[in-house]
Amino acid sequence: MILLNPKHHTRHYPDARSRDIMLKTIEFFETKGKRKLKDDDRHHTWYADLLDFQKREQIFATLLTPTAYGNGDTRWDTYRNCEFNEILGFYGLAYWYTWQVSILGLGPIWMSQNESLKQRAAQLLRDGEVFAFGLSERLHGADIYSTEMCLTPQADGTYRANGEKYYIGNGNTAPMVSTFGKIAGTNEYVFFTADYRHRNFDLLQNVCNSQSYVANFALRDYPITEADILSRGQVAWDTALNTVNIGKYNLGWASIGICTHAFYEALNHAANRKLYGMHVTDFPHVKQMFTDAYVRLVAMKLFALRASDYMRVASPQDRRYLLFNPMVKMKVTLQGEDVINLLWDVIAAKGFEKDTYFEMAARDIRGLPKLEGTVHVNIALILKFMANYFFFPAEFPDVPTIDTPRNDGFLFNQGPTKGLGKIQFHDYNLAYGMYDLPNLNVFREQIAVFKDFLAMATPDDAQQKDTDFLMALGELFALVVYGQLILENAKLYAVDSDTIDQIFDFMVRDFSKYALQLYTKPSSTQEQMDFCLKMIRKPIIDNARYDRVWKNSVFALNGLYEMNP
Repeated sequence: MILLNPKHHTRHYPDARSRDIMLKTIEFFETKGKRKLKDDDRHHTWYADLLDFQKREQIFATLLTPTAYGNGDTRWDTYRNCEFNEILGFYGLAYWYTWQVSILGLGPIWMSQNESLKQRAAQLLRDGEVFAFGLSERLHGADIYSTEMCLTPQADGTYRANGEKYYIGNGNTAPMVSTFGKIAGTNEYVFFTADYRHRNFDLLQNVCNSQSYVANFALRDYPITEADILSRGQVAWDTALNTVNIGKYNLGWASIGICTHAFYEALNHAANRKLYGMHVTDFPHVKQMFTDAYVRLVAMKLFALRASDYMRVASPQDRRYLLFNPMVKMKVTLQGEDVINLLWDVIAAKGFEKDTYFEMAARDIRGLPKLEGTVHVNIALILKFMANYFFFPAEFPDVPTIDTPRNDGFLFNQGPTKGLGKIQFHDYNLAYGMYDLPNLNVFREQIAVFKDFLAMATPDDAQQKDTDFLMALGELFALVVYGQLILENAKLYAVDSDTIDQIFDFMVRDFSKYALQLYTKPSSTQEQMDFCLKMIRKPIIDNARYDRVWKNSVFALNGLYEMNP
């Protein structure tokens, strides 16, 4: 079964230490139980118990230390980090968040040439500490062009740091806060480390009403020496963006974990409740919503897993991950909102109850598409790849499932962040030609019309600057990429044909929805509108297929998992 089930966790792991980490983490949360989980959430209790547990078990040290700075078990292994991401998300966003922002904080450190700071970070991981990423600011968000954090040179060759940072997870407790700023008088970018315990580090507030601590802090004449500097100039700029490349990917996994737990809880409730003399799950619209939620969730996971493979084979010659990575951040997290909305429409008022996991899920799922750059920023990013993706494919070796235990060192040596428009991709038709299924074939026809739209009704210069127009265009492009990786991974994970075609049932509907949106944009020309009408299609109805998916895959999950009380 592709979905996580903590009560029957039989995943294959290539080494005993990885399996031990996952099973012990599951045991930690199941021993804690849902009642205590919810109580801590309601009272915003700092998750010291999780941090004590990971320190005792050396979990962050094992998972987040590159091989060169740890022992035989330590490596930065994207595949197993995905597994840990999913488990933390399954039990609560706050637990995932402290891990996520540690990853972001470590990015500039592991990318640095400052060996002493790398060794310090490795020791702090062994000590059980967490890390923070001081990038965003109150007035500018993640607009790093406009950062106001400033290092002012002193006569003795040192610096004084002054400025505020905002939305900084773990900023209340990280001994190494990787902080982005500029050198005064030069506008040269710089990354340096600060310690929350220093008397010139002013922790102002937790800016969020949550269990997590999302800090607003100020550095006031904070002393910095060359030994505290991680990078500067263009390298510091590239480090900021490359760190986000690593960290943004994790948001999709938090959505997958949250949605999986919420799905079990919603199905258990609905399947064992009667209304008007019928089980709730016997109502046709309820079956449809659960089936849609299930296949959307399976698709989320297939895509995110496949994107991991491309991150792990990445090199200066193969940068396809730079398209697939923000797609996990953008598309998977948006799909997570859709899954929760479908489930919530079924369980209705139950989703508000204080003792349900779902009440947390419904609140937290909204935040993920809005972290590490909003959705429209990521759509604008992926549009840079669209021309080469559709019209100038290249040949690459086949990429298998990469679950081997190895250190993903390239992630900390990604190089310059320029030249995105020159990146090439393998022919998406290779994936779309692997199956002959009714809804997949309809979707392929929609793609063909969209490609003709791009070639024959190409957006003009004004439309290419109109972000409202580009958002709808980007959503259509994203669906093509989404379907490609889903199909590649469906083959690798031997997903049954019924489930694949049911996935493309919703893909056809979604493509039609975005085509209609593009049709209605103020700047759409008549020729573009004619193409949009050709993209609007209805899925192929197959009641027998639908019933098999419902019975064998969806309803079969009833009672399979419930968190310990």
